[in-house]
Amino acid sequence: MVSNVADYKTEVHNDWCPGCGDFGIVSAIQMALAEIEVPRHKAAIFSGVGCSGKTSHFINTYGVHTLHGRVLTFAQGAKLANPEMTIIAAGGDGDGLGIGAGHFVAAGRRNVDMTYIIFNNGVYGLTKGQASPTLKLGLKTKSLPEPNVNQSVNPIALAIASGYTFVARGYAYDVRQLKDLIIAAVKHRGLSFLDVLQPCPTYNDINTRDWFSGMDNIDETTHKPMPRIYKLEDTGYDPLVHIDSPEEENEKLTQALIKSNEWDSKIPTGIFYKNEIIAPYDERMAERIPNYLENPPAYQEISSAGKSITNISKMLDSLEI
Repeated sequence: MVSNVADYKTEVHNDWCPGCGDFGIVSAIQMALAEIEVPRHKAAIFSGVGCSGKTSHFINTYGVHTLHGRVLTFAQGAKLANPEMTIIAAGGDGDGLGIGAGHFVAAGRRNVDMTYIIFNNGVYGLTKGQASPTLKLGLKTKSLPEPNVNQSVNPIALAIASGYTFVARGYAYDVRQLKDLIIAAVKHRGLSFLDVLQPCPTYNDINTRDWFSGMDNIDETTHKPMPRIYKLEDTGYDPLVHIDSPEEENEKLTQALIKSNEWDSKIPTGIFYKNEIIAPYDERMAERIPNYLENPPAYQEISSAGKSITNISKMLDSLEI
């Protein structure tokens, strides 16, 4: 039985620009939560600052609108406090790969069991279209006075190098595939990263919906557009690390890095890398704190009748010099 998608929608007015890819991403999140029947009181959406920062307002679960570049710190803290929660962090490419790049890398080392979705459109849409870290070198969108002077960040490659154990890419206008990728990411045992390509119809006049659809790339024989987006699963690509073997892990990492560099004429979507052999952070914590999963911080009583009942004397003693 599939839950009603409407249950995961709010009545908050959405003022994103018409045609923005953000609409497709939010719809896919709502559809995914409904299909896997995540109880609304056991799910939380964390968002950063930017157009994508409004995501937590539009999904009817617990929602936390956090700080610029800091969404992962809040989201990881919530998951560690209550491992039973389904946690999804959402943010833009500037939010996560600019000011938040350090947290992006550090999160990969921990492998907390949660999902991080980046809305990737190559520009800072909320602040009038400056080049984001994912805009290619030399491109000049209509809001830039000069072509972009910086090299771009490859989100897929950075996630793989940082240690994310599930790395995928979706496309905002293919909501059906995106929904399936979000389901796979949420079900994954470990830290999932999903890079979502989404046109910004207001400020990015290069990587448009027509560009992704290949409207400027006409086949000389059929005279039909040749879409740039293709699905890895349609090519027999296998992202899964099947056995605990350094050789196989390196092989899967290498093929994912190679695929992540495809762009321009052919852009792959789907799951690039998936490894559930590496233990997630909560399991490693449980090895040091045996009752951690049974009695996580969120369930611990810290006050009674308005008075603290927490004894931190041992912790203070350990800080003595």
